[in-house]
Amino acid sequence: MKLKILVVAGDGIGPEVTNEAVAVLQDVAALGGHEFTFTERRIGGVAIVQDGTPLPADTLNEALASDAVLLGAVGGNEFNSLPPDKRPEAGLLQLRAALGGFANLRPAFAFKELAVNSPLRPEIVDGADIMFVRELLGGLYFGQPRAWDRDKGESWNTMRYTRDEVARVARIAFKLAQGRRKKLTSVDKANVLEVSQLWRATVNEVAAEFPDVTLEHQYVDAMAMHLMNQPRNYDVVLTENLFGDILSDESAVITGSLGMLPSATIGGKVDLYEPVHGSAPDIAGKGLANPLGAILTGAMILRLTAGLEAEAMAVRTAVRTVLENGGRTADLMRGTNPQGYNLLSTTAMGAQVRDTLKQILAKRDTLV
Repeated sequence: MKLKILVVAGDGIGPEVTNEAVAVLQDVAALGGHEFTFTERRIGGVAIVQDGTPLPADTLNEALASDAVLLGAVGGNEFNSLPPDKRPEAGLLQLRAALGGFANLRPAFAFKELAVNSPLRPEIVDGADIMFVRELLGGLYFGQPRAWDRDKGESWNTMRYTRDEVARVARIAFKLAQGRRKKLTSVDKANVLEVSQLWRATVNEVAAEFPDVTLEHQYVDAMAMHLMNQPRNYDVVLTENLFGDILSDESAVITGSLGMLPSATIGGKVDLYEPVHGSAPDIAGKGLANPLGAILTGAMILRLTAGLEAEAMAVRTAVRTVLENGGRTADLMRGTNPQGYNLLSTTAMGAQVRDTLKQILAKRDTLV
């Protein structure tokens, strides 16, 4: 397998966690005889400082010439005074739009080893395994018109979707459900919003193409509650941009830390991968960041872009094994009895995952 991966580490803890993810991918390539080529470019705040723009042209060009893009995080408090279209986050939105990926996949799964980290009771989160499919290029984040009239003291955004935009992301969600537990939950606000009424009607149309998948609908406010009360009831959750952003972040409590969650954006010219956590500038450079979300994001590259399912499972198994053996970064120590756990830095956690991965790849029959 030959794969060209662009690494845009970005801001805050982005460089720290992507370094560990890249190291894991390099080991997978070396041990499996694959050829992964990595290039690095700037995005976000670091690009604003050095290039005067959150998305330099050479970064975009390199992204479009790659098989996959691995992003760390963007953002920093020092950029908050800039106009919205000049901030680090604008670079990420521009990159997403240019690559054309419209389906954001965010898994939320419960590791039994981290059950004590969740504010939810272990019997609630145990066995939870949800795949969020979030539409990424429409809705309030991209709809026009949008403005802030400071003189009048008013602002407005537009939530807008077309039938085709809904149908294409729905088909991806249904296909994923076919390979999982064959259940799809579509989330909207159809009792209030016309755009959600279009969403629901279109999802119902697409459902006819997938008779083996059970479809249910939930209002977003009810879904926010159900995720915390009964997360095991859900398999694939399909929703629009804003609702998906909120619900997938909420689901971090299932895993026990936002630092554990990976994501992938597919459907466009080039797949884009990024851990769900933000740039966390308050802990940047201190060796405190949890790299497991980024490492698991690397596993999604192996699965979705490279088609290396066994290797992807090996990475996830390595992460779980390290957790079973008591390895914890600072965020995973919160709310737990520290006795019996080993507090690890960002690089030490990455090293333990790699050491364990090498053992697992030598015994592929142990994959779980």
